[in-house]
Amino acid sequence: MQSSPRRSSANVAWQGQGVLTPAAPGHRFWDASSHGKKDLSAQAGDEQPVMSILNASTLSHPAAFLLVGIPGLEATQFWIAFPFCIMYAIAVVGNIIVFFIIKTEPCLHEPMYLFLAMLAINDVVLSTSTLPKMLGVLWLDSREIGFHACLTQMFFVHAFSSVESGILMAMALDRYIAICYPLRHSSILSIPMTKTIGSLVLTRGILLISPFCILASRLPFCGHRLISHSYCEHMAVVKLVCGNVRANIIYGLFVAFMVVGFDVLVISVSYAMILRTVMRLPSTEARLKAVSTCASHTCVILAFYVPALFTFLTHRFGHHIPHHLHIMVANLYLLVPPMLNPIVYGIRTRQIQGRVIRLLHLRGI
Repeated sequence: MQSSPRRSSANVAWQGQGVLTPAAPGHRFWDASSHGKKDLSAQAGDEQPVMSILNASTLSHPAAFLLVGIPGLEATQFWIAFPFCIMYAIAVVGNIIVFFIIKTEPCLHEPMYLFLAMLAINDVVLSTSTLPKMLGVLWLDSREIGFHACLTQMFFVHAFSSVESGILMAMALDRYIAICYPLRHSSILSIPMTKTIGSLVLTRGILLISPFCILASRLPFCGHRLISHSYCEHMAVVKLVCGNVRANIIYGLFVAFMVVGFDVLVISVSYAMILRTVMRLPSTEARLKAVSTCASHTCVILAFYVPALFTFLTHRFGHHIPHHLHIMVANLYLLVPPMLNPIVYGIRTRQIQGRVIRLLHLRGI
């Protein structure tokens, strides 16, 4: 009677969904569907290099993954999905209204509001890239997601998170120029310059995040295909890989410092210069007015970067943090800023608030 092969991600590869993975360090493969050991190189007549077999796309990744949802809260995640759905609805409706008002109101065609319109569109894309599938997982138990669909979702999540960070940085620069150089604001930050900054931020997100998907598509995955997350987050997918993921980890750190590190540095310097200028203003009223213009932006920055930093550090150092807490914060990271942005800017911005009131009045609400 043949003994069953021992499960080990380092020395044994299993077949999952028609996928074979390498059994390093030798050139032998295990076929879990058989009753014993099979030497694939012997069947071929002579040995084939392991890497040549791995290059075949049918052998390098499963056809689909399974999303867990919220690990540890499976019994209650059906009810958790309801506030998620409400937050998503507020985010989509609110951001579409903000974008429509800015687009149709000529007096709002200024750098600050154009950046806000970019932020509104980005928030709709960012939340829509995850929430429909997430609700399918939590409500309908529709856990399966195709391999390429997973990579596409991964790209949208991380690329448009990068774009959001870049837009927040651009808005901080706008506030810095408006407060520190008010007479030169329109010449320094013109409408064409605003559009150029938006294009550069989008291009940066696409160029920096695309290698994530390319690297992930070339990696050999282990037999199990269960993603311990409610959406295809990069590190959650990489944890299923059997091979060496050092390149992915190093590149992930590089992108984090290039995007978040650079943007936070620019935002911090901008606000430091703003505070220095505000403290030099002669009257208290002028100081309060200057600080008030930055208050809404500060709230949005904190709502975006605090959960992002928590998620980033948890992946690398938070091994003792409950997994369901990590997943909940990661979900809120994609939901709270898109929901909060139209509320904060709608309340704090008189022009947008007045336009909304007029629209409601015309409709008899």
